[in-house]
Amino acid sequence: MRGRWVLAGCLFWVLSAPSLGAIEAQAFPDETIKARYYDLIATLRCPQCLNTNLAGSDAMIAQNLRATVLRLLVEGKSDAEVEQFMFERYGDFILYEPRWTAKTWLLWLGPLGLALVGLSVWWSMGASSRKARHGLSESDRANLKQLMDR
Repeated sequence: MRGRWVLAGCLFWVLSAPSLGAIEAQAFPDETIKARYYDLIATLRCPQCLNTNLAGSDAMIAQNLRATVLRLLVEGKSDAEVEQFMFERYGDFILYEPRWTAKTWLLWLGPLGLALVGLSVWWSMGASSRKARHGLSESDRANLKQLMDR
């Protein structure tokens, strides 16, 4: 009985393997549209996947979006118009490099700001430790001696 299950499992695995390696075939009218298509799907992010572009995603929505990109290119849309079309439907997430807007300025300037804060903290800690190593100034010593003599 166990041998039949193993045989059935192996048979299922062998017969289903070709479907796992299926390649999505696209019909391109010319080479320029083909090049633009591959550039665009490499720069647009899959809305379902984490950090995967449309070219590398096997999700159903990525397949639909690749077909949409090709349809828009065949209709004569420019790359910017295709990106704008996707942006209007999926927002900043679909773009690997979000646009510079009032909403995204923190995203662009945040790392620089954090680095500057870190450098200023590091510098102030170094300055205070240098000050502590030099000991008391003459006026501080005089004040301390006066307090101890009381």
